[in-house]
Amino acid sequence: MSTVLTSGSWVKLNPQPQSRVRLFCFPYAGGGSSAYFSWISEISPDIEICPVQLPGREDRLSETPFTHIEPLVKELAQALTPYIDVPFAFYGHSLGALISFELARYLRHQNGPAPMHLFVSGCPAPQLPVMDAPISQLSDEEFIQALRRFNGTPDTVLQDADLMQVLLPLLRADFAIYETYTYIPEEPLACPVSAFGGLQDFRTTRAAVEAWRLQTSNKFIMRMYVGDHFFIHTKRKVFLLGIRQDLVI
Repeated sequence: MSTVLTSGSWVKLNPQPQSRVRLFCFPYAGGGSSAYFSWISEISPDIEICPVQLPGREDRLSETPFTHIEPLVKELAQALTPYIDVPFAFYGHSLGALISFELARYLRHQNGPAPMHLFVSGCPAPQLPVMDAPISQLSDEEFIQALRRFNGTPDTVLQDADLMQVLLPLLRADFAIYETYTYIPEEPLACPVSAFGGLQDFRTTRAAVEAWRLQTSNKFIMRMYVGDHFFIHTKRKVFLLGIRQDLVI
């Protein structure tokens, strides 16, 4: 795997001389930029993978994580400004999908550059009503039980008691972002949108994935894969092939 260079604290740059587009990758709840490191050597050299590191995780563990999406998106827009002076696209899984979507809209509000494509996976379309009861304020035991039901956190993490004690504040904060999020209707994005889902992901159904169609006035592509919420790992090669096919450079 190529060496991943740290540029500031938000973006992990991996310079690719042949690249023609930067793909900024936003993590799922409790996840960090390392979830995307393997993509660097597996995706086309035309695409420069730029994992995004949010506060409160991995090498930013000592920092306070965000609990609301608005200030997070504002900080992200400032942090990414030096790196969106070339063609770029956004990808996010689960919570990362919601963050990348709102970031694209925020950049539009600021008359900033727009992503050439938005990729989202494992996340119901933002305009859909939230059916789940809040969990971020539950006791540790109840919160962990809820995480198991949601199947939104890898089993290897949930089964590691020591790791969970470290990650609980982050996971609570990430779920608080969901619970405090309010969708505000706006004009659809002008860029194409690709929405991906797992056929065995009971929370992000085919209909919930297809509903992303309303968030673009451009081309919409939906791809469903065998697997649960984390099909992006179990079906990584075919999933990355879908991104390469959809990202017309």
